[in-house]
Amino acid sequence: MELETLTKRLIAFRDARDWKQFHNLKNLTASLAIEASELLQLTQWDGEAEAETKFNAPAEREKLADELADIFVYILLICEQQGIDLIKATQNKIAKNEAKYPVEKSKGNSLKYTEL
Repeated sequence: MELETLTKRLIAFRDARDWKQFHNLKNLTASLAIEASELLQLTQWDGEAEAETKFNAPAEREKLADELADIFVYILLICEQQGIDLIKATQNKIAKNEAKYPVEKSKGNSLKYTEL
């Protein structure tokens, strides 16, 4: 399914329930942060090795997929409300990061671009 089609389906879902009234930018960004926290909660008390393997179990993988979908829903709603083309914005961000983090300076390390 194309991103535009998915967004239209999401908007139809929202509008059928008269939820647009609750979807101002502040509420949408807060909801995005809350959902990101719920994603983090899935591995909150796990060791590194456990966190890497726990989603091999189907029930845990479904929880992960659900939280990622919740995050994506809010991203789509914010983009739709603000008129942001997410694909174009992502392409632009990758280009900016390529300039900030040239391979010859950043390969194999985690330094911020200001420290390279």
